[in-house]
Amino acid sequence: QVQLQESGPGLVKPSQTLSLVCTISGGSTTNNYYYWFWIRQPPGKGLEWIGYIDYWGSTYSSPALKSRTSISRDTIKSQFTLQLSSVTPEDTAVYYCARGNGNFYYDSWGQGTQVTVSS
Repeated sequence: QVQLQESGPGLVKPSQTLSLVCTISGGSTTNNYYYWFWIRQPPGKGLEWIGYIDYWGSTYSSPALKSRTSISRDTIKSQFTLQLSSVTPEDTAVYYCARGNGNFYYDSWGQGTQVTVSS
């Protein structure tokens, strides 16, 4: 059974780059069929899809965040990463990594990690 765990700093200063890592147990980003997602939930708001990396290593990001988002993977470490540049307090959220498919059906989630953007 696949398990995902997010890690990264809980506090980031405005204008800096937020960097998170999702470590996968019991699976790999190269497994056929699966997509590996980053999703966030700002306080008091719903879930917001950030982007994904697929089993080929191709990435796609939400148009609203595309200019600031970079998603990559380390297949040896079974990890994929999120970098979000030029953060503002509006990027404060709980960030999740998840596994899913091309129809955005998610079948496994990390527990989430709180990231606060503040000086």
